[in-house]
Amino acid sequence: MTTLADRAMPMNAESTRGSRGTVLIVDDTPGNLALLSDTLSEAGYRVLVATDGLSALDQINHLQPDIILLDVVMPGIDGFETCRKIKDNPSTAGIPILFMTGRTELNDLLRGFNEGGRDYIVKPIKPPEVLARLEVHLNQARTLLRAESALSHAPFAAFSVDRDGRIVWLMPSAESLLAELDNARPFGIGTLAPKPVLEWIRSPVQAGNASGQLPSDAHRSLGALSLRLSRCPNSGEFLVLLQKHAGEWPIEALKSTLGLTFREAEILMWISRGKTNKEVGIILGSSPRTVNKHLEHSFEKLGVTTRAAAVALVLQRTIR
Repeated sequence: MTTLADRAMPMNAESTRGSRGTVLIVDDTPGNLALLSDTLSEAGYRVLVATDGLSALDQINHLQPDIILLDVVMPGIDGFETCRKIKDNPSTAGIPILFMTGRTELNDLLRGFNEGGRDYIVKPIKPPEVLARLEVHLNQARTLLRAESALSHAPFAAFSVDRDGRIVWLMPSAESLLAELDNARPFGIGTLAPKPVLEWIRSPVQAGNASGQLPSDAHRSLGALSLRLSRCPNSGEFLVLLQKHAGEWPIEALKSTLGLTFREAEILMWISRGKTNKEVGIILGSSPRTVNKHLEHSFEKLGVTTRAAAVALVLQRTIR
């Protein structure tokens, strides 16, 4: 006789080879577990099973799945409370959760989303629907992980704020940079940005609210940090990119003493650190062609013809 334990693929390296992902099914109904386990195994997923919320939480501590199918009505703690406990744990909060339920009342559906669920699968279970929803949410989760991995290796830090300058998202690397501007308090989701950043942000943000666009000079230097502000599309939020200078570079002074724009001075700063036009473009979010145009304008203003001459002139005139 085949048991539920037999239906779940063994938890070893061999079982993950070629797997489309690991799915944890949490349901106290043997028939549902059997149907889902067979469906997902045949589709190439690695399957884990639990028959109640506490067992699911214990299993997640030993092996984290890529996605969870979670029944709402179960003995002990129900699906909503199980979901809340998973989302309250920073190490498991990112796992997508799809509720399974026969309930269709609006309040129940809204509660599931409020607890952090991504989607609902309404019983009776239809295997093609389950497979389609799993694929959509796994692809979204993997895209997010790729983006987070790319950001963690990027040459900058970033955080986003609302119109009042309150932080709504930030990279871990941004916390330490923000602390350099104001070490009197910690920074995190829901806190206001440091005062010098806050004062700078509010002016272009307010101007942007009035005109519908951010002004073109929504960037500046604060000490050893270069900051750039841009609007997040369709969210009412603003993204701030932080770049730490390898050394002091008086961008504001260059604007006034040599007549360079902020962007021209910023590009010269990166050129002085050995960056190519392509690398500068990646750092600043511009094309190499645009970077080259800024350099040409800088050469005209400085009366030079080469990158080395431009950097040498700046160092000679401004950095003592």
